[in-house]
Amino acid sequence: MNQTNFAESMLKGRMAETLFEELMRQSGNVVYRFGYEVIVQNLAQLENKFDRYSEVGERIRAIPDFIVIDKKGKPVFVEVKFRWKPELHKSDYRMLEKINKFWSAKIIFLNCWEQPYFRVCDPPYLDKAKKLSLRPLLDETDWKIDKKIYTEYENLVHRYLTPTLIPPKK
Repeated sequence: MNQTNFAESMLKGRMAETLFEELMRQSGNVVYRFGYEVIVQNLAQLENKFDRYSEVGERIRAIPDFIVIDKKGKPVFVEVKFRWKPELHKSDYRMLEKINKFWSAKIIFLNCWEQPYFRVCDPPYLDKAKKLSLRPLLDETDWKIDKKIYTEYENLVHRYLTPTLIPPKK
């Protein structure tokens, strides 16, 4: 992956996280940023002593992006992933294994190929055929997502992320 693709991928990932975070907040849930990027800043002083590939390092690298607390006060770990299509990449199988092993987090897949753009997946994430077990985010009843607000966020994905599927002119 070249530097431009990396930057674009990172930007879309951050957009997906922000869209999810604000959708949850506007629907009345409490959202805390958690995630590797937040934690690793505090580990910078341990740089020489921190082994990313030890079990602790692997666990830290798999830290979910958010803790969402629903209206009843129940906390849930949540990882957010942007994908062009609601499909897995080859490297995702290992990621799913780590997240399930260390955190048992819900995973939100935000895609810009087909609606619903926001989909949720619960551990163990895959069905017997090794296909991702996705369901629409609106089916997540614990979070009581407001349908009107949800539609606004689907429209934001359509407006800002879906146009990026169009290849650049030569």
